[in-house]
Amino acid sequence: MEDPCPSLADYLDQYSSVQSSAENVSGWNGSCDYTYTFGGGEEGTLKTGDHAHITARVFIGIALVGIMLICGFGNGLFIAALVSCRKLRSVTNLLIGNLAVSDLLVALVCCPFEMHYYVVQELSWSFGPLLCSAVTYLRSVSLYVSTDALLAIALDRYLVIVHPLKPRMSSQRACCVLGTIWLLSLLVALPSAYFSTQTMFSPLRGSSSSKAYCVQIWTADKAALYKSYFLFLFIAQFLLPVLAMSGCYIQICHELWFKDLPGVQTEQIRGRLRARRKTVLVLLGILVMYVLCWMPYYSYSIIRDFFPERLNKTGRYIRRAMLRRCAPRPRTHTPERTTLEHPSTAQPASH
Repeated sequence: MEDPCPSLADYLDQYSSVQSSAENVSGWNGSCDYTYTFGGGEEGTLKTGDHAHITARVFIGIALVGIMLICGFGNGLFIAALVSCRKLRSVTNLLIGNLAVSDLLVALVCCPFEMHYYVVQELSWSFGPLLCSAVTYLRSVSLYVSTDALLAIALDRYLVIVHPLKPRMSSQRACCVLGTIWLLSLLVALPSAYFSTQTMFSPLRGSSSSKAYCVQIWTADKAALYKSYFLFLFIAQFLLPVLAMSGCYIQICHELWFKDLPGVQTEQIRGRLRARRKTVLVLLGILVMYVLCWMPYYSYSIIRDFFPERLNKTGRYIRRAMLRRCAPRPRTHTPERTTLEHPSTAQPASH
């Protein structure tokens, strides 16, 4: 892969021959440490990106707190009601309860570690490699369980509304389906646990300080295995479930909104129809949010892993634009003003 740093050095080295510029601008240290390039320095001034970094930490912290409170409290109440009240143990509620259990697992187990990792320690893992693998594994299992649970709910609604005369899924069969969902999710997520580890990495070139990161590390000799595993996840845990759920809800919407009901429509039948429509609209909203949340991730991952040249080309354009915008400026205490031009129009220095 092409190293973008030489192009950065070529851009700024055009000015290093001009003595006045070298003396009056905040210097670039010749490395790929972009904090120096984008307005940094050694005088304690605020570096470009600090505000964005703080904003990102605050946003992530608020989001994680919201997930822990809303998902933890709401799903906990639903699970408690499902366990205590026998009348609520319908097939649909069992499937929704399975979805609540997977979300509760994330809210109570994964989110506290994420909060400490991303917000408190600023991307520094402090709990060792074993917990790193465990948290990554549980997060992956919860995601796959949630996806398959949404698919099971869509299929159940499809059978009930589109084919009402066919025998509905029994509670025993629903429990078998849920057990299969959890078993498959536990097996599919095993590679994420195996390749997740705690590794030390220095964020700045030449810096003596280092951080412990909790990441998945696939070595170069396993690149083909990683791509195959990612494609399997994309197809089995995103593309096919979304297509299947979309097909089910299209048929359901046609049945509820565009098909005339036979016989006389009593108030009881109309009320049942309105209730089903509301339920379907809620499930459609969940499906749309699921696609909107995960489509950017899968799209970026596909470009990053299978078309890296497109990502590198876009990155070079962004870096060039940022370098032109954040070109070194003269220091405030210097009486003379030094103007830096684009390399294509810069005049040679006179001696």
